[in-house]
Amino acid sequence: MLKFAPSVRHRLGASAAATVLLFASGALAQQAPIVQPGAPGQATRTLNGDEASRIADNRYSADDVKFMQDMILHHAQAVEMANLVQERTNTQAIRDIAGRINASQADEIEFMRGWLTERGETAPNPAEGHAMASMDHSGHAGMDHSAHAGHAQMAGMATPAQMAALAAASGEAFDQQFLNLMIAHHEGAVTMVADLLGRSGSAYDPVLFRFVNDITSEQTAEINRMSLLLRERAGDPRSTLAAGFRDAGQAEGNLRLVASLPKPTGFFDPANPEGLPPPVPSANDSDDTPASPSGQFGRRAPFLSFANTDMAFSGDLLAVGNYHGFNLYRLSDASPEPQLISSVVCPGGQGDVSIHGNLLLMSVESNNGRVDCGRQGVGDGPQADRFRGLRVFDISDRANPVQVGQVQTCRGSHTHSIVSADSRRLIVYNSGTAGVRDERELAGCVVGLPGDNDTALFSIDVIEIPLADPSQARIIDSPRVFADDATGAVAGLWRGGDHGEGTQTTSRTDQCHDITLFPDGNLAGGACSGNGILMDISNPAAPRRIAAVNDPGFAYWHSATFNNDGTKVVFTDEWGGGGRPRCRVQDPVTWGANAIYDIVDNQLVFRSYYKLPAPQTARENCVAHNGSLIPVPGRDLFVQAWYQGGLSISDFTDSANPREIAYFDRGPISEQHDILGGFWSVYWYNGRIYGTEIARGLDVLELTPSEHLTENEIAAARMAQQGETVNPQQQFRTTWPAHPVVARAYLDQLTRDGGLPADQITAVSRAVDAAAPLIDAGSSDTAVAQSLRDLAAQVGGSGADTASRRRAGLAETLIGIASRLS
Repeated sequence: MLKFAPSVRHRLGASAAATVLLFASGALAQQAPIVQPGAPGQATRTLNGDEASRIADNRYSADDVKFMQDMILHHAQAVEMANLVQERTNTQAIRDIAGRINASQADEIEFMRGWLTERGETAPNPAEGHAMASMDHSGHAGMDHSAHAGHAQMAGMATPAQMAALAAASGEAFDQQFLNLMIAHHEGAVTMVADLLGRSGSAYDPVLFRFVNDITSEQTAEINRMSLLLRERAGDPRSTLAAGFRDAGQAEGNLRLVASLPKPTGFFDPANPEGLPPPVPSANDSDDTPASPSGQFGRRAPFLSFANTDMAFSGDLLAVGNYHGFNLYRLSDASPEPQLISSVVCPGGQGDVSIHGNLLLMSVESNNGRVDCGRQGVGDGPQADRFRGLRVFDISDRANPVQVGQVQTCRGSHTHSIVSADSRRLIVYNSGTAGVRDERELAGCVVGLPGDNDTALFSIDVIEIPLADPSQARIIDSPRVFADDATGAVAGLWRGGDHGEGTQTTSRTDQCHDITLFPDGNLAGGACSGNGILMDISNPAAPRRIAAVNDPGFAYWHSATFNNDGTKVVFTDEWGGGGRPRCRVQDPVTWGANAIYDIVDNQLVFRSYYKLPAPQTARENCVAHNGSLIPVPGRDLFVQAWYQGGLSISDFTDSANPREIAYFDRGPISEQHDILGGFWSVYWYNGRIYGTEIARGLDVLELTPSEHLTENEIAAARMAQQGETVNPQQQFRTTWPAHPVVARAYLDQLTRDGGLPADQITAVSRAVDAAAPLIDAGSSDTAVAQSLRDLAAQVGGSGADTASRRRAGLAETLIGIASRLS
């Protein structure tokens, strides 16, 4: 930890004294009044030589002084917490942490007090309490101290109630509280340093600059040690997986990885497939010798990105988007491993895809996207060759896709959603989230302000694609779906900023990231940066907002997923933009999470949050991302990507009490570097779960029976009738055939939750067992059919609770089986 020798402080003091003498000697040469004007209406104040010298002293600032004063008290609370350890826990690792704190922070407090005293500033004594009111800032009388409201608001400080609870705890409870509080406390110190360094003229003193940077490095290292302790204590195998690109540790829970494909040739850098930052060569290297690591690494992003993104399915076709283009695969029931058909190089990011018939649509947002799919990028300024918007490809020849249409948009295309289709045209909603392009490059692209009706912000694009001639695709409207209902102002929803102390800073609502469609209910769920919204899409070309919600814990509303009957919607929060570690032990469980809403009378009613329950490391970008329903009848199951947090399957049938039932995870790509990776999207399709791994490739998984999910439920999901095509952000109601397997799935659920008397479960099971071989053989049996109808009349439910809905589903299935046997 940090140690500062007394001689350093003495030298600083001597230097300061010499500087004062120098100024004083100069002042003797010529005398004149020195004054400091006050505010308008206030008298001018006359200053003596000492006061004037202090004001002119540029070696340190009022921010430096306040930082040191605050950090003394901040350190003192850490020592106070550490002093509680000895009598409350025998955990050696906790005792070691407390020992390091006591050994280092007392010395740092001494240094900070000395630094302040040598400059004539008040140096608080922690032994006298934490009151700051008596501090004298007159030494820098001309400086503004209002930026610091007091130590009570210092980042990471435990409240009196938290300190009392810690003092009252012991054993395991004490260890948990101590680690949580101390991690937050250390992070607060790092935040205070960052705040100081962000202020003009701060930390000019080189010794102070070194000191604050050492605080950051030492406390960050301690945070990592404490985080590891908490992850180990969590007892979840996902929390301590070994790092690696192809050889990372893996953890499976009620899932089995059945295939894992690397990225195809042309979609990774062969010299650096992991995407590691390049090492900075040592200064001793010459041009004719191999570079040796200097311990430092480049920080700039490469020109091209090869990140895998979203997926779309149609029949036996899987399209995998990528910032570099897309890849087409053939799927087979016989083998879980997709077979590569073709790789299409067309950079531009982020490459989200969807399919309609022989057309593939792809979103393009990056400034380096070109009309001709070239890899060389585009120059600065307005460029005719730049493409940002929606591409249309003809994939009737899957081995040779052809670009047949383009729609340029003002903010590009981050994602898109196919709203409707008939024999003539597609209607597509486009969501652009990047900056507005130059109006000289594309007419009508005005940045504007929230009150400017001409701005390209605060809208979505409605695109029409004629099926007979996709080259004529165009924007037909840009509805103001965020407008104020009363005034018509285009910026009618969240204006950006936090929601009060202790809340998130939520993005301004001037865009939608995702718009998910539920055509069977004429609904769309918009995850729109600062709000979650519900839209009526009865007229697909003219969506109309009917509900909006926000959340003080959401940073960026990212995606929306309905349940199968359109009575619930899951919104996700992409806190940190997807590239940050937001699943650490110290991260709030309601930030970067899912928010689950019931839809009641076309309004959104909040029920609960769900976040990946397994803590991840600081090297793993992790936050809620894309997923889909798993079509088990009678249940609302959601398989979801969490970037390097892996995938998690949650059951939100009870929307107020979601719970995890399965997972798959790998360790971080690198133990040393922050590498973007993990699952971008995970979707269920025809009995398997497919996942685009951003850095590694494509994974295929299958469910395994467990106490949470039976073989019958898994088999019923495989029978689900989801339609020929499954696109992201497009949900059609799933149905199931009238089959004994589906009936058994309902019976398993009713048995598990006690939703049906045991004698009725036995009777129905016998009747279903009798019907199964008849159904398989295509035979009929009127007696068995009548028995099933009689049982359906007995078990059917009409209530709104889960058990009643399952009984109703079982009864409907029994009647359907009976019809097949009649």
